[in-house]
Amino acid sequence: MQVMSMEDFNELEKPRVQKIPGFYGEKLIEGVFIRDMKLFSDERGLLTEVIRLDDEDLKAQNIKQIIASYSYPGMIKGWHLHSKQEDHLFCATGMVKVALYDYRVDSPTYKVLNEIFMGEKYPRTIYIPPGIFHGTKNVGNDISVVIGMPSLFYNPEDVDERRVNPIDNDIIPYDWNCRME
Repeated sequence: MQVMSMEDFNELEKPRVQKIPGFYGEKLIEGVFIRDMKLFSDERGLLTEVIRLDDEDLKAQNIKQIIASYSYPGMIKGWHLHSKQEDHLFCATGMVKVALYDYRVDSPTYKVLNEIFMGEKYPRTIYIPPGIFHGTKNVGNDISVVIGMPSLFYNPEDVDERRVNPIDNDIIPYDWNCRME
């Protein structure tokens, strides 16, 4: 049996390493905040706090409405971009990958990509400031429910949202598929 040389070994791609649990990226995009939530359990079931309206790090005091977005397994919802609206996301059921792309030219993390994983097995709330493209992909086997808590009321006459095709676009260099390692 022939053993690989150290030179050949060093030529192979190194695995991605999670420096922040459930997160891949060079660094967290400027202004994004992740709050891991505690899961309390006993013989009656489970409880987690979604968000405290006095949470200054998550800018929770800016929340204007609460919505639920259901996704079938494998479905992608994105890319979304807001010019004024802040978003707060929490995955209540299932597991999702949240992808972020900093589109703010004056940001120190301009063009940085992040992947954040969250869901019923990993409860967390994410704050996303304006100017960051974001989307979700259901990476579980069941319907996922993402609770969205925007800082603006939805106004169909003046929608603060722009969209880019999640697969076919020339703006965001991102592949939604699972990276097999």
